[in-house]
Order: sequence, then structure tokens, then C-alpha cells
Amino acid sequence: MSTPYKIPSQTRIGHVHLKVADLKRALAFYCDLLGFEITTMYGEDAAFISAGGYHHHIGLNTWYSKDGEPASLHSAGLFHTAILYNERKELAVIYKRISEASYPFTGFADHGVSEALYLDDPDGNGVELYWDNPRESWPQKPDGTLEMYSRTLDIEDLLSELI
Repeated sequence: MSTPYKIPSQTRIGHVHLKVADLKRALAFYCDLLGFEITTMYGEDAAFISAGGYHHHIGLNTWYSKDGEPASLHSAGLFHTAILYNERKELAVIYKRISEASYPFTGFADHGVSEALYLDDPDGNGVELYWDNPRESWPQKPDGTLEMYSRTLDIEDLLSELI
């Protein structure tokens, strides 16, 4: 391709569609724990869920994966689905909810540009729950590119949002 192309700046990733082994189990995680709502079922093998009434942010299906094993950690595939919260307080609320449900986290990180909670869904798909710091506070390298990193997230400071 001879002409450089940049994707339009307002482009967004609209949804993710996940293969799951057990649809009811996946719905319990995404809806009952994380709070997504079912917008429609596609027979008994697929569900479409969203936040705020959008047609769907996540599709879940068992079309090729019913009762299947999770993908190997060392194979190509999805690393994680990232779910963006609008406010830091919302991230604190979901942290508290997941903790009170005794659902295991796999990690926590301060990336400079964002703060993130990590966990796996019941099928081993990685899930990142995060909040973006204000853009003007994003750290930059001397050349103007972003200075992203993975430092320990201060959970106590995050929970201070709930006070």
C-alpha cells in the first residue's frame, strides 16, 4: 500500500463476541456479578448483553464451544476484554462488589494513563475493568509519546472514592 492511512480518530471498538462453554455460567458472571443486562437471546446458544441499553457490548455463544475447555494460556487468541468505566468511583464500586462476592482477581495495575483491575471469566477469558485518568495527566516520554507502565494499584486510595 503506497498511501499511508490512519483510521478516523472517532472510531471505537463496538463489541466483543466470546465463545463460552456454558452460557448460563457466563451470564452469571457478566450479568449477575458485573451488572451487564441481557438485550436479547439468540435461541439457547447465544446472548447479547450491554450496559445502558446499547444493542450489545458483549456477545456470548456456545456455537463451537459448548462444554469445551478454555484456550491454552500459551496459544494465540484473546488476551483480555477491557471494560471502561466513566468515573474512578465506579471502578471502586465494582472492586468492592467483586471482592464481597469472593471472586478472584488476577491483578491490579496503575498504568499511568489508567487504573485497572484484572480477573478471568469462568471460561478463562481475561477481563480488564478500568478507568482512564484525565488525558492531560497522562505521562509522556521526552519525545512526546505515552509513558505507560505497570505499577501496583493503590487499592486503599481507590476505595477512598467510596467515602
